[in-house]
Amino acid sequence: MTLPAITALAPDPRRPGTLRVEVDGIRFGAVPQELARAAGLEVGRALDPELQERLTSAADAEAAFRTLLRALERRSFARADLGRRLIRKGHPRPAVESALERALALGLLDDAAFARNYVETRAARGRGPARLTRDLLAMGLERGHIDGALAATWPEGSDRTGMPLALAAKRAAQLGELPRPVKRRRVLAYLARRGFAGRDISELVARVVG
Repeated sequence: MTLPAITALAPDPRRPGTLRVEVDGIRFGAVPQELARAAGLEVGRALDPELQERLTSAADAEAAFRTLLRALERRSFARADLGRRLIRKGHPRPAVESALERALALGLLDDAAFARNYVETRAARGRGPARLTRDLLAMGLERGHIDGALAATWPEGSDRTGMPLALAAKRAAQLGELPRPVKRRRVLAYLARRGFAGRDISELVARVVG
């Protein structure tokens, strides 16, 4: 049985510190130069099953990390959410975990900072605590990060009625001359979709509609 062999090795211009590897004339993938040196890779080197498995894992991890970087160039992500996206794109789970750990070590992922920024920007657009909590939990954020972000945006003792009051008044005006019970129900449902609910909100809406 003839083992596959390396037929080309060249620096990858898109990713410094990596080498493009061809095996039997076919693109194999990119691997870190450190691994290539440690494994003694050279053109003509036959790949036994153990070495081929090492190179495959390294190439998969590098490909997952490149996909991760392209995603982060567009916007920020929570760690778990980004991991799910990489897996949906077809990257093997071990490669995804390697890419995520690498990003964490480089400071590219920070769930606490992500939660704070998400809450701050969405709260300014009219989303309330309940909606923000649901959104962040769905992204895989830990509850501690979520609670910390909410506390930073709505500190203890701060006025939390300004945004829901403005939203309630605007929505009530849009509903025109509907009967008060109908208008109240619709305004409450509207605020609940945005993440504002509870006794305080019910009282606020009663004042606005009344």
